[in-house]
Amino acid sequence: MRFRITHQRITVALQLVLLGQALFALWERQWVTAGFTLLIIGITFFPVVLERRFRIFVPPQMQLLAIAFVFAALFLGEVRDYYTRFWWWDIVLHTSSGFLLGIVGFLLVHILNETDRVDVHLRAGFVAFFAFLFALGFGAIWEIFEFTMDQVFGMNMQKPMLGDPSGLTDTMWDLIVDTIGALVISILGWHYLKHGRRVSFLERWINAFIERNPRFFGGS
Repeated sequence: MRFRITHQRITVALQLVLLGQALFALWERQWVTAGFTLLIIGITFFPVVLERRFRIFVPPQMQLLAIAFVFAALFLGEVRDYYTRFWWWDIVLHTSSGFLLGIVGFLLVHILNETDRVDVHLRAGFVAFFAFLFALGFGAIWEIFEFTMDQVFGMNMQKPMLGDPSGLTDTMWDLIVDTIGALVISILGWHYLKHGRRVSFLERWINAFIERNPRFFGGS
């Protein structure tokens, strides 16, 4: 309960910062920045929509991590230009995205594996492998999105890196660190399925998700 209250307070604080930025951008007639910031605010409400509309309860730890990632990637990275100011910002965030997408992929296939309504029974190794490929797939789609935005709209999402102005080095390092993050989560997920002991943060989060969503796992 205490962590949930702390999570809510941090989330509200981040949303207020975003709202302040949006109002300032509107005052300065920076319409693109204002619209982009308002879109980010909407994304931060996504876990609430999941819970109220679809009855999917996301543990507060996962919610806070996802919202913090959106804030760091879209607001600090794009709006405040942290990607240019700090060369390592993009690498850290893509590693984090590998973690997050690996967790999402693992939970998706784990739900299918455990629910009685779907006749699927997969081995622990394949569940972990799916989570790994799920994260890599979304990482590749994001790089295609960055390339498209740069080519069609003249943006600079594929940024110069390590002396390479083409953006190719940036893209390859993004994919490499995505792979590292996804691999770590896949190994931890495999360990959870094989041993079921709460020895890592991922295993605690998975158990929290199962406890809060018993209808996906044969509960009432």
